[in-house]
Amino acid sequence: MDSLNMKPEEIEMESFRIIDVEAGDHGWPGEEWQIVRRAIHTSADFEYAQSMVLSDDAVEKAVAALMSGAGIVTDTNMALSGISKPRLAPLGCTVSCHVADPDIAMQAKSEGITRSITAMRKAVANSDNRIFVIGNAPTALFELLRLVENGAAKPALIIGLPVGFVGAEESKNALASGCHDIPFITNIGRKGGSNVAAAVVNALAILATQKK
Repeated sequence: MDSLNMKPEEIEMESFRIIDVEAGDHGWPGEEWQIVRRAIHTSADFEYAQSMVLSDDAVEKAVAALMSGAGIVTDTNMALSGISKPRLAPLGCTVSCHVADPDIAMQAKSEGITRSITAMRKAVANSDNRIFVIGNAPTALFELLRLVENGAAKPALIIGLPVGFVGAEESKNALASGCHDIPFITNIGRKGGSNVAAAVVNALAILATQKK
């Protein structure tokens, strides 16, 4: 196949075909596989077929939240940029990230904590924010879980895919261990990233749009 002359949608379809073939008997149900396959597609890493963990109701609750116009908040502007706004537009969903807000920088400095922690506290104060997408900062995920534990937040879904060597794996393990029955999508290990987290949102948005 001449990839130089392929349209973007043809390239995507061919990529998914290759992933389906190479993944073999992966064991994921249909809608969950669409989420995992997007993670593989954006990273070219088949390890996600084994490392992804979804709570039993994650896809169902995520799609329902998106169809109701849930606000989405990310831990980085990179994740925000990777989420397809045209896919969310028919659903009426907005996406925000507070980590670069001037008040966040000032507050974090005065309290001696990270901007990621401060931004997460600001995000949960807005009840419209119901889907939390964390692809970079373990501190953001740990703080969100603390806020849930204290009753200060009750997300419709947590997508927790921080990447790195310090705290990333531990924060995802904490999420996967269960947190007040909050639906979640995560993975086991150090891998992850804003691009993968955004890809998961995009996959969910496609499912929600198809059902709306």
